[in-house]
Amino acid sequence: MSLNLGSLAPDFVQSSTAGLIELHRWAGGSWVLLFSHPKDFTPVCTTELGYVAKLKGEFEKRNAKVLALSVDDVASHTAWVKDIEETQGARVTFPILADVDRKVSTLYGMIHPQANDTLTVRSVFIIDPNRKIRATLTYPASSGRNFDEILRLLDSLQLTDSHQVATPANWKHGDEVVIVPSLTDVRVLHEKFPKGYRAVKPYLRLTPDPSVKAPEAPNPSRFREDVAGG
Repeated sequence: MSLNLGSLAPDFVQSSTAGLIELHRWAGGSWVLLFSHPKDFTPVCTTELGYVAKLKGEFEKRNAKVLALSVDDVASHTAWVKDIEETQGARVTFPILADVDRKVSTLYGMIHPQANDTLTVRSVFIIDPNRKIRATLTYPASSGRNFDEILRLLDSLQLTDSHQVATPANWKHGDEVVIVPSLTDVRVLHEKFPKGYRAVKPYLRLTPDPSVKAPEAPNPSRFREDVAGG
């Protein structure tokens, strides 16, 4: 089965370090980061899981749950978590799916036979609260992922869902964003983007990040009080 952007994320029930997980029910109303690892007790995977554990608060701020996967069993995962916590200095609180039967790996196309016919590649699926696949990334087993980039991508998806904007190259939270070309009514533009915008070209219009609140204007009466009191 080919999974494309916008596809419904296939549901499954699978064992994990947190017990049985039924994906759709477990996700609830959250975003989900589902990411696979070739095998337990491998060096690159150990650093990845440790780094994601340190980002726990960042994912929580974004209403996102983390779900890892490896082709080994729960007992192996549990022993591996101890190594991760010891070497990476972070407590692993997210579940790791046990995919000994390759059920989830096959369902999500995580095994690429021409790379390795038994181990998963480093797949990433970002799934939204409507259970739709919104982004995918695929890395070879030898290359660790950039999870700061994955957070940036999640920020972009959430911002563009709530405003009629797109994010330009190398965008990060707080940077200018692009107004989508379909918005042409000047009155609507002023209503949606009260901070204003600048038109570099008719098709390239930039506006301040609408998710960032403008600083409050100083209170003149308070200022006079402070000056008088000083």
